[in-house]
Amino acid sequence: MINGVPARSTLAAFIVITLMSGCGVLRYPHVDVPDDLVPVFRSAAATYGVLTAAQLAAQARVESKFDAQAVSRAGARGIMQFLPTTWAEFGIDGNHDGITDPLDPLDAIPSAAFYEARLAQEVGYLPGDRVSLILAAYNAGPAAVRTAGGIPDFQETRAYVTKVHDWAATYSDRL
Repeated sequence: MINGVPARSTLAAFIVITLMSGCGVLRYPHVDVPDDLVPVFRSAAATYGVLTAAQLAAQARVESKFDAQAVSRAGARGIMQFLPTTWAEFGIDGNHDGITDPLDPLDAIPSAAFYEARLAQEVGYLPGDRVSLILAAYNAGPAAVRTAGGIPDFQETRAYVTKVHDWAATYSDRL
C-alpha cells in the first residue's frame, strides 16, 4: 500500500501516464514555439514555398530547441544552426536592419527557408519524399544526399529527418 492505494494500482497508473506522455498524448504541443516567431515561420514558408511553417518550426526545435544563441561543437550557430560557410552564402537580412546575423531568428528563419529552396533544386529530383530529401540535405549536405541517391545511411541524418517530421506533425494545427 502507498498512501492507502494498492501498490499495483499506483504502478499501473504510473505506467499508463508514462506511456501516454511518451506517445505524445499528454504533450502540450505548442508551448515551446515562441509566439513571436509564429509569424516569422509563416512568412518564411509563404515566401519560399518549400517547407511549411510547421516544418520550419520543427526544424528550429530539432536544431536548437528555439535557442537563438545556440552554438554547436561543429560551429553551427543560432536557432537554425548555420555553419559559417553556409551562412556566408545563404544568410539574408530578414528583418531589414542592414545586418545578416545567424543569431537573429528574424534573419535565420527566412535564411533557412531560402537555403532550403536551393536544396530543393539540388536534391528534389531524387527518388523519395521531397521534404525528407531537403531535410537530409540540410543536415548532411546536398553532396551526401546526391552521392547516396537519397537520404544517406547516416544514423544522425535519418534521426534528424524523423524528428523534424514528428515535431512538424505536432505543430501543424497551430502553424
